[in-house]
Amino acid sequence: MPPTLTVGRLLERMHEALQLEHLEITDGLDRPIENPNPSSPGLVLAGYVDRFPAKRLQVLGETEITYLKSLESEYRRKILAQFFSFPIPCVFITKGLEPGPDLRDLAATARVPLIRSHLKTNEFYTRLKPWLEEEFAPTTNLHGSLADVFGVGLLFVGRSGIGKSECVLDLVERGHRLVADDLVIARRRGSDVLIGRGHEMQRHHMEIRGVGLVDIPSVFGIRAVRQQKRIEVVVQLEEWEHDAAVDRTGLDGESTKILDVELPKVRVPLNPGKNITVIAEVIALNHLLKYSGIDPAERFNERLMRQMRGRSELMQYLREDNE
Repeated sequence: MPPTLTVGRLLERMHEALQLEHLEITDGLDRPIENPNPSSPGLVLAGYVDRFPAKRLQVLGETEITYLKSLESEYRRKILAQFFSFPIPCVFITKGLEPGPDLRDLAATARVPLIRSHLKTNEFYTRLKPWLEEEFAPTTNLHGSLADVFGVGLLFVGRSGIGKSECVLDLVERGHRLVADDLVIARRRGSDVLIGRGHEMQRHHMEIRGVGLVDIPSVFGIRAVRQQKRIEVVVQLEEWEHDAAVDRTGLDGESTKILDVELPKVRVPLNPGKNITVIAEVIALNHLLKYSGIDPAERFNERLMRQMRGRSELMQYLREDNE
């Protein structure tokens, strides 16, 4: 299970990108961040708290700071005391604005970190939200090899030793690109996009039985690898079984789910002499055809059905012709 995201980790990771400055009078950098959606307090600063999403990161821009400064001191402290009574993980102040003594004091009392950014508010949101979405995205580890073949992310899976790494190595030799071998870290973005990458310690190494570890960038060049790739097709490598049912036409498409993302799945039985590398290239090209709206199996089936209907109509006509 990934470590809990804390305000301190956010400050450490995004210090430069967000131009962050922690106001040292406040504590609480160990507070957990449980929601990936930052928001502005809005009407809370006017006293309406019924629908306040308190567990989100709170962002105060020029409008909020100017509004607070316009309030009488006693009323401002009352509003801010109510604001900090909620379990707020952190408060950001944008545009490098001064928070004011009341805001500083009450944040320090509540142990809520007060962090200033020198970015404009819109730019601050633009940079922060994608990073938070990435941090909170569902993630899983997959045993397989991921390659970029003609721009299509093929995830090769199968039992240990069946030849996944060797297949990807051959694809790399033919000019395609390795993303990850053996361990693929898959992360969902949005509702239907699955991004795969390798572990940072792997550094695009492959383990080839009988050879050992192979440093792909050193052997084939930096263009032979990429850091991450969308997973688009799952290729299941299987032992050849003479009596096994195999899809011969491609009409009965199979699919699988990873992190609730449905992906097309192609089963490839292996037997001596089969060129799995060329088959992988065809799988990628066939996926590109389907993505552009062309399904070869469906087209062939439609032509066959039209021909059969035409022949049936001809035979019916000849039976009914009494001349």
